[in-house]
Amino acid sequence: MQSFSDTLAQVFRAIAANKLRSFLTMFGIAWGVGSLLLLVGLGEGFRSGQHRNLAKLGNDLVMMWNSTIPAMANQHTGMRPYKLTLGDADALRHLPQLRAVTVELARSDLYEVSQWSNTSSHVMGVQPNYAKVRFIPLVSGRFLDDADVRDRRRVVVLGAKAAKLLFPGRPMLNEIITINGTEFTVVGRVDKISRGSNESDDQKVYIPITTMQELYALKGENIPRDALTSIQYQPAVKGEAIAAVAAVHRVIAERHGFDPSLKDAFDEFDTIQEEKMIGAIFNAMDIFLGGVGVVTLALGAVGIINIMLVSVTERTREIGLCKALGATRRSILAQFFWEGLLLTGVSGLVGIAGSAALMALMQSLLTGKMPGWDPPRLVPWSAALAMGSLMLSGLAAGLYPASKAAQLDPIEALRRE
Repeated sequence: MQSFSDTLAQVFRAIAANKLRSFLTMFGIAWGVGSLLLLVGLGEGFRSGQHRNLAKLGNDLVMMWNSTIPAMANQHTGMRPYKLTLGDADALRHLPQLRAVTVELARSDLYEVSQWSNTSSHVMGVQPNYAKVRFIPLVSGRFLDDADVRDRRRVVVLGAKAAKLLFPGRPMLNEIITINGTEFTVVGRVDKISRGSNESDDQKVYIPITTMQELYALKGENIPRDALTSIQYQPAVKGEAIAAVAAVHRVIAERHGFDPSLKDAFDEFDTIQEEKMIGAIFNAMDIFLGGVGVVTLALGAVGIINIMLVSVTERTREIGLCKALGATRRSILAQFFWEGLLLTGVSGLVGIAGSAALMALMQSLLTGKMPGWDPPRLVPWSAALAMGSLMLSGLAAGLYPASKAAQLDPIEALRRE
């Protein structure tokens, strides 16, 4: 009885006898597998890049800004402006649909001066919980606290770019800067949070909201003293903002005298819905690319089946001779089965290894270099899909030609030219 090692030796001799044909067949499978993994990896790179960008705004965050109220739905004439206020924010804090509410009062027309330099950054009046709702990573010092807000202290936390401009290569904690002539003590510095070439977030400086409203309140006709530029909140249920947004709309509409069904009256950005939309887009892309990859592998399997059938035809006399000398149907079946499976399996593993190496190289060279995009990475489910498809392809490519070879009558096979 023929041993497994003898069978493999015959398989390798058969592959070596047709080097170019075997190489081209294996190259097609490897290319299909590598392309599948790379395309899915690219999609996942875009997904993770967009997720990272949204995470730099804050997790589970809905941002609302001052807006205008249309006289009628979908009508943009005769619109009445309204300003969000601290009173609005206090009313929202009582909603059970929300777990956190914070505010912003922003101005970009103020002038900051240190003993080393000067600049005009975005001055943000915020509350202590702003650093928890938004992504504000401190690199030194501290953020604002309740005492700063309660006592209207003149303290400031500098963004990364603002700190670099005002204190170039100098220590800054407990140093003094002036904002439009008023002295503030630096108590903290924020790490870099900008996305790509847009450095506006790094040029922000943060002061207590009460100090901001006392010194730099919004000016103009019919603007409340406690007017804000933005209210930002997180829903009570993580990843689900529908109920929270509806509740906020009801409160804001009631306090400012309009119908909450007027969607044009709200200027807002929902990072939860944005991330869901991005996720749905990339899920569809992954399904499409995975389907294309499976079809590609199926075509590769058909190619291997075809090559194996050609091999059976070419080796008909050899098969007949082997069977005449006592080779069993099982040994003939095993030889062609393992040949097809080996061609498929080795080429698939080469494709997986090659694509993984290429993606690892791209990770090392391109990480952090392209805003909004992460380099492709090997996705476990796509590798599992590729391996599963390869196993099925290998079985199909091995069994059918092998059964054709095993069924040959030795006398008829020897008569073939």
